[in-house]
Amino acid sequence: MAVEARGLTKSFGDKRAVNNLSFTLEPGVVTGFLGPNGSGKSTTMRLMLGLDHGEGTTTWDGKRLAAHKHATQVVGAHLDARFFNPNRTARAHLRMLGAESNVSNARVDEVLDMVGLAAEAKKRPKTFSLGMGQRLGLAGAILAKPKALLLDEPANGLDPQSIQWLRDFLKFYASDGNIVFVSSHLLTEMQQMAEHVVVISRGSLIADESAKSFINRSTRNDVLVRSPRRTELSKALQAVGIQAKPDGDDGLAVAAQDTAAIGDVAFANNIALHELTRRSASLEEAFLEMTANQQDYATGGGTK
Repeated sequence: MAVEARGLTKSFGDKRAVNNLSFTLEPGVVTGFLGPNGSGKSTTMRLMLGLDHGEGTTTWDGKRLAAHKHATQVVGAHLDARFFNPNRTARAHLRMLGAESNVSNARVDEVLDMVGLAAEAKKRPKTFSLGMGQRLGLAGAILAKPKALLLDEPANGLDPQSIQWLRDFLKFYASDGNIVFVSSHLLTEMQQMAEHVVVISRGSLIADESAKSFINRSTRNDVLVRSPRRTELSKALQAVGIQAKPDGDDGLAVAAQDTAAIGDVAFANNIALHELTRRSASLEEAFLEMTANQQDYATGGGTK
């Protein structure tokens, strides 16, 4: 199954929250959904699910979601950690959600155990922490064994061990031929989880590519060279068209990924090297670079 979003558009008054957004989600991979705060990620997910009215279409295995007999078997969504009746027990909440697809009580108990809430099954979610609410939300999303998961910031409120568990679970879920589409501001964590990224800013598409390809486009990818004759090495590199700038006391940040070429230049000029290290940008660095001028809400420098 593939999920195709085409021309998704949504405005609130004169503000365009989502702007003609199109992308395709493929099975078998975790796709990270990234964007600055206020970029339209949550609204996009709501449009995909038909929870918000706007323009454009989203098809699930070639059909709109409403055309499927059991929508919860097609997609499981978790968009709000507090989306439950606070006076209904966790188990009763999942039994209610499972009614649409005739989910058995045994499956409800299986999912509660899977997300670590078996001991809390008879408790009311109004007593739950944010992290426990996230686990209950995930339990609801996977209850009917859907072919796609849409998760909006599911790691909020989770401790480090739970975040690691979530990462491993979502990678496993995708590996079974399912679609996983997850938004998160935890970019270090996303780098360990997502094979593909969809990046938006101000409602418009910036990137739809593999995470590796997105990172490789960053100018933060360079080579650190340390030498006691830094100035001479810099001139020698520039003479053959390789740009370099000072980095630290005796280092150069060289705009190249070919360490052999740099070593050859140093050898040809009889210049000693103390270090020659390829440096790769992180997903966070690439994201911040690509969206540097796209922030709707920037941090100020304080008042004078």
